[in-house]
Amino acid sequence: MSDNGEWHEERDSRGHAMVPSTPRDVVHIRVVSFMLVFLFAFTVLGIMTRAWVLAVIAIVLAVVAVIDLLVAVRRQKQRAGHDGEAG
Repeated sequence: MSDNGEWHEERDSRGHAMVPSTPRDVVHIRVVSFMLVFLFAFTVLGIMTRAWVLAVIAIVLAVVAVIDLLVAVRRQKQRAGHDGEAG
């Protein structure tokens, strides 16, 4: 995935990265990333124990979580150039 050099990371006076995102986007990205680890584990557990319902539910929830993650990342990239940097 390439940004074609249109986006660059700015730094504040203390040297911290200033990323154009909202705290809501950051929380979505972190929580979904954390959830995906457990959903992967439940999927593997469901397949190993032949509990197909558990595996299917975990896969469906993982797909929903990935869609939510992609929407949060897309929303974060669309905010480039606006105020509201997360600190």
